[in-house]
Amino acid sequence: MAHPIQTRCLAFGPEAVALAARLIADGQPVAVPTETVYGLAADAGDGAAVARIYEAKGRPSFNPLIVHVPDLGAAEALGVFDAGARALAAAFWPGPLTLVVPRRAGAAIASLATAGLATIALRVPAHRAMRALLAASGRPLAAPSANASGRISPTRAAHVLASLDGRIPLVLDDGPTPAGLESTIVLTGEAPRLLRPGPIAAEAIEAVLGAPLGQAPGGIIAPGQLASHYAPAKKLRLNALESRADEWLIGFGAVAGDDSLSPAGDLAEAAARLFDCLHRADASARARIAVAPVPGEGLGAAINDRLARAAH
Repeated sequence: MAHPIQTRCLAFGPEAVALAARLIADGQPVAVPTETVYGLAADAGDGAAVARIYEAKGRPSFNPLIVHVPDLGAAEALGVFDAGARALAAAFWPGPLTLVVPRRAGAAIASLATAGLATIALRVPAHRAMRALLAASGRPLAAPSANASGRISPTRAAHVLASLDGRIPLVLDDGPTPAGLESTIVLTGEAPRLLRPGPIAAEAIEAVLGAPLGQAPGGIIAPGQLASHYAPAKKLRLNALESRADEWLIGFGAVAGDDSLSPAGDLAEAAARLFDCLHRADASARARIAVAPVPGEGLGAAINDRLARAAH
């Protein structure tokens, strides 16, 4: 961020949780422990808040994030669970298992949180601090690890401060995390696959499913590396100052277009609107898509990375 902010570190308790919930309501990300690692949590339904997670982490590209919810009922309001997914939820939730399921139509989740995919990664955490924040905020919380992108995952508040001090307003300190390893991630469905190993062993998951887990294409991959990122079906042209024949132009700043990532040239707004704009362009009657130039600094680097990969 251009202007560092004061980062407070408060011990877990009612006052700290209440402050964290107020910050969440204001669209800010806060660091909070889970049983796996410390997460950087923000309202998963607020695209601008999710963009601030990426901004704080300096994440190089927009990847699907794990959405934390208090219980299976809340999870089923956001995703479609088959029998296998319900069996895994019954066996391992609350706990360090993330289930990737089809996103439910109309689910009030920012497209930036799912990277425009038709699936959603859901977890019911067991840690008292994250559960308290979920209850106090009343919102599903997108929460990748609370560290600058590329840094070692944080298992203590001091680890969070080492890379995010001055980038986020609050770290909720509840001591070291018990698991110290990111959650196991399973893609559910007719052919369940292990996307990332974690505290819950593949053998335990297979015992519940009564079937072996397949591996993700190209090997085991984390949600931040899913191969099937959303890309439009239409040809996409970058750095366009005006539209050509049969192009739907996505503008930015002074370039207006048929739609705009941000008329004001605000990168956080552009990040929040990126996937929605791509979906609208893909659904338009025009045969091709063009996108106006986006500056490369800050969140612009992530926006341009995503657009470059979407441009085939």
